[in-house]
Amino acid sequence: MLLAGLAVLAPVLSLLVLAVQGSPGHWTHLLDHVLPHAFVQTVILLAGVGVLSAALGVGGAWLVTAYDFPGRTTLSWALMLPLAVPTYIVAYAYLDILHPIGPVQGAVRWVLGYDSPRDFRLPDLRNLPGAILLMGFVLYPYVYLTTRSMFATQAASLIEASRLLGHGPRSTFFRVVLPLARPALAVGLSLVLLETLNDIGASEFLGIQTLTVSVYTTWISRSDLAGAAQIALLMLCLVIALIAAERQGRRRLRYSAGRRAHPLQPRPLHGAAAWLAALLAAAPIVVGFLVPAAYLLEQTVGRLLQEGPPSAQLLHAGLNTVGISLVAMLITLFLGLVVAWSAHIMVRPQPWQRALPRLATLGYALPGTVLAIGLLFPVTAMDHGLAWLRDHLGLESMRLVLMGSPLVLAVAYAIRFLTISVGSIEAGLMRVAPSMEQAARLLNETLNGTLRRVHLPLLKPALATAALLVFVDSMKELSATLLLRPMNFETLATWLYGEAARGTYEEGAIAALGIVLAGLVPLIALARLQQQTHHGHHA
Repeated sequence: MLLAGLAVLAPVLSLLVLAVQGSPGHWTHLLDHVLPHAFVQTVILLAGVGVLSAALGVGGAWLVTAYDFPGRTTLSWALMLPLAVPTYIVAYAYLDILHPIGPVQGAVRWVLGYDSPRDFRLPDLRNLPGAILLMGFVLYPYVYLTTRSMFATQAASLIEASRLLGHGPRSTFFRVVLPLARPALAVGLSLVLLETLNDIGASEFLGIQTLTVSVYTTWISRSDLAGAAQIALLMLCLVIALIAAERQGRRRLRYSAGRRAHPLQPRPLHGAAAWLAALLAAAPIVVGFLVPAAYLLEQTVGRLLQEGPPSAQLLHAGLNTVGISLVAMLITLFLGLVVAWSAHIMVRPQPWQRALPRLATLGYALPGTVLAIGLLFPVTAMDHGLAWLRDHLGLESMRLVLMGSPLVLAVAYAIRFLTISVGSIEAGLMRVAPSMEQAARLLNETLNGTLRRVHLPLLKPALATAALLVFVDSMKELSATLLLRPMNFETLATWLYGEAARGTYEEGAIAALGIVLAGLVPLIALARLQQQTHHGHHA
């Protein structure tokens, strides 16, 4: 457990060292030419995506919880589908769909009677409003999931009391429902903002100079590692501020409903109101999932029919993606099991021991670019240590063994997604009956024997869930992969990034479709779980 905590802390400390090592001239240049614009762009993007995601997520959750209308059951799980599509894939798809000479703008011009893009074209998507719109429609499910769970368990008596006091549906929603959901909203919104801050592909495709994009361009394009570390340090401060705001919001907003409270029963809608509700609930699914998924499928089928099987390089990138994601999954599961089980068996832990599990799960809050720069120093130091050891043992010396191999990517993924593994295994351990552990102790079973014979068999569902989520998230990760991958090592995410940069969309669509299909697997499992939970509340 100590090792896992140090693995997360090491990149943060390394980042501080790299940032401090930069000369004062670096700070002056950044403050004059880079940070003001990038910081303002980032804050506006975070604010815009946060507001749009909150509106779509809360609105969708309340619609499918409080009202009954055609397609409600299907829409209640379909509203999660945009989570299967990373932000950079949605940006990639819509840039081609809404291209001035593309089919959508061509159809609009035909309807309006224009012949050429010079005569009429829709507003360009490559700007801040376009980025806010696309990212909001992809990330809102984080808010939807958290607030939907809160709405589904709210006491109907509170809503009924509000109505008896003369408040209409709108007043009840804003005065009773929304305040009760604010803790869940704070959690969902913090996830949205962390994902927005981590994004690099969508922002770069859409021409937004965020702090994340600035880190990448400063390091890769200008070979200025100290400057990139200083920008990453500012991003880390932003992350800390976001987490502090979320924790403070949850601490001040705690509500409890009675144990015997009846859950809210959906009110039937009829006629135009019913179809309007269905249309409003379906709109985010269409924009955030159906349109980009249909585009990727059409492009992939067209490419395969015209030019045959995918290129060998793309297939190799697919194998790289699966291989490195599997390695990261195994490392993450092992560390997650160590952290969660160690915390579970501690009888009277010291304060520092209680803090270690929480420290080990902070990696998810680190944007990929921040994590990548933070890993440079410790990994390079380990490489030099290995080289010194080989020199003294008389073995053939090879520099940068770790930095020159995909293993560093697996380590970065494991640090970033360890919180998924720990959370899932902790939840599984909480379901193990204390009587089973007591029986093992009475039979003089050792701790390792109890883990092997009691805990592990009961943890299989939790381990499977964690393995699936970590594997898919590793497949989708772009920002850390771009900065840490070895030379000539491509994953599906970096292949798509390169194709988009070159403007060659057909092969990129195949890579994007592979990532989306992989992302659908855990979502389908989550949707089934949500349906079972929902039916359980109304049983």
